[in-house]
Amino acid sequence: MRIDIITVLPELLESPFEASILKRAIEKGLVEVHTHNLREYATNNYKQIDDYQFGGGAGMVMMIEPIDKCITKLKGERAYDEVIYMTPDGKTLNQGMANELSLKQNIIILCGHYKGVDQRVRDHFITREISIGDFVLSGGELAAAIVCDAVIRLLPGVLGNETSALTDSFQDDLLAPPIYTRPADYKGWKVPEILLSGNTPKIEAWREAEAHKRTATRRPDLLEE
Repeated sequence: MRIDIITVLPELLESPFEASILKRAIEKGLVEVHTHNLREYATNNYKQIDDYQFGGGAGMVMMIEPIDKCITKLKGERAYDEVIYMTPDGKTLNQGMANELSLKQNIIILCGHYKGVDQRVRDHFITREISIGDFVLSGGELAAAIVCDAVIRLLPGVLGNETSALTDSFQDDLLAPPIYTRPADYKGWKVPEILLSGNTPKIEAWREAEAHKRTATRRPDLLEE
């Protein structure tokens, strides 16, 4: 998989890919992540990529021409499955969406900034708009990093245990059940006996029941869906 991220602040995207699972995935050649400074595609010597909005109003708007030039250059080098725009009014990221994106080969992610982008960018270049929640960030960079993390960890070979991602919360529209590790008895707080029994079918049944119970209590909307 290759992910190209278009941003006004590429420095914000350095550290997320320089540690832990994402770093190892890149080093193993399982994914390529490239950032592109939008100012390099500016049309004047001031590296301007934003302007006032027509009709007046507060806030600057990212201009269409630099974005067009960057996306067109990338598309001239390879085919892309998705051109994603990170925006608060996009569809909220969930596990199903992450699963779907993990099957793609090449993805472009455009990070919003200022008041947003010229609507014509959304009309003519963007194939998918994603939000990470009902709140506003200073820019789309951190949101883009979250999308990358959610997607890259699903790629074959990224996690040490291939079944680990399949048992995460939301994979079956359920929250994960309680989990425990040693010691089995700590200050009198004991691990459920069923988990120590070695009876795999009963353990799996217990976990499924606990997952349903936790979901019904904390996120009943998932069961309704």
